[in-house]
Amino acid sequence: MSAPFLRQGSRLVLLSRSALEQEVNACLVDRAAQGMSAGTVSFYRKKLTTLQTYLHAQGIEQVEDITAPILRRWLLTLAESHSPGGVHALYRAAKTFLLWWERETEPQDWHNPIAKVPAPKVPTEPLSPASIDDVKRMIGACKGKGFLSTRDAALLLFLVDTGVRVGELLALNLGDLDLNSGAALVRKSKNRKPRAVFVSHKTRRALVTYLRHRDGAGDGAPLWIAEEGERLTYSGVRHLLERRAKQVGVPAPSAHSFRRLNALLSLRAGVDLLSIARLLGHSDLSTVSRYVRQISDDLQAAHQKAGIVDKLLG
Repeated sequence: MSAPFLRQGSRLVLLSRSALEQEVNACLVDRAAQGMSAGTVSFYRKKLTTLQTYLHAQGIEQVEDITAPILRRWLLTLAESHSPGGVHALYRAAKTFLLWWERETEPQDWHNPIAKVPAPKVPTEPLSPASIDDVKRMIGACKGKGFLSTRDAALLLFLVDTGVRVGELLALNLGDLDLNSGAALVRKSKNRKPRAVFVSHKTRRALVTYLRHRDGAGDGAPLWIAEEGERLTYSGVRHLLERRAKQVGVPAPSAHSFRRLNALLSLRAGVDLLSIARLLGHSDLSTVSRYVRQISDDLQAAHQKAGIVDKLLG
């Protein structure tokens, strides 16, 4: 968050930050000092800016003046424009900040208001994965041996095969990929813990075809590039998905929905939850376990196909 300035004639005069803004910035510095990723620090910055904007509108510029009723009203206001998951994310950031401030300053005769404000409920419905039929059609549209066709096909297959996050995908270099074993080393993960992911023979073949367009590139070169030769970006991946989806007349899936598809297909193939969590880079099983609900449809179909009682008493 940049410092505020006021123009006085030809001069820019630095305005003093509010006490609340100073504490928010100190908290962000602490997050960065702990070695948290740039994405995590950015998450806290955005969420705490939202909190700070609301508090400023209420005339609150001191952390000590934040109360439980104020936090509850903030959450109710957020619910009007945010999804339950979005509200919960903002609550988590506010809780982290207030707990940090309490530890950092050790204020006397002050009771942390977050203790009286429970986390908002988040529906536990399964998250929707990308449609496997739609993805098949998108991959099928990547015909030809040109750069875009081979890159798009390899990238789509890689997303399905590995379930990597978009940031992890884009950070990969050529040297991180071992085509002999099918392993790729994810160095820049969300939890800052490197891990290996793996691709199938079909994906490897697609990668070999794509990498023929990368002759001469060194190990430090990006694995995924745009036509101009620069590292592919978030918007580049989004445009790729939108373009291929439009080409075959299906809704454009989000890049993250491929991650859910990977988890769901792995579950259907009999892979255990712990292995799936490790491959996806989750620190616990809570997120992955939500996909278990989605295989209930498979079980129902199997039960109906067996028709045990119907056949017994039919």
